[in-house]
Amino acid sequence: MARARRRPAGGRRGYDRTDRLNSLLFRILAEELEVIDDERFGFLTVTGVSTDRDLTIASVFVTSDAEGEELFEALEEHRPRLQKAVAQQARLRRVPPLRFVSDEAVQSADRIEAILRDLEAGDA
Repeated sequence: MARARRRPAGGRRGYDRTDRLNSLLFRILAEELEVIDDERFGFLTVTGVSTDRDLTIASVFVTSDAEGEELFEALEEHRPRLQKAVAQQARLRRVPPLRFVSDEAVQSADRIEAILRDLEAGDA
């Protein structure tokens, strides 16, 4: 009797569906934000996307040299356009709502780097 082969969790490519979706959303949003001409964005970078397993929300992690409150107001203004771009380019039954979040990891890394530079300058 032949045994049925089980597919590994994570699909054909060996990684999870949400990982593939996060990668797709990252690419779509980065490209779409590059096209939008809004001075309030400053130097805006999408650093990552994290989607809940049940697609209830997609957290979009961003960094920018612009002011925080003004930046997130601008992102909220453009959210419908970004949602529409995702809906058109991704083949999803339901597009998760986008939530923009400041990427604290980048700020922490900058802070650590500044501390290390200060320590190095003190040793010299």
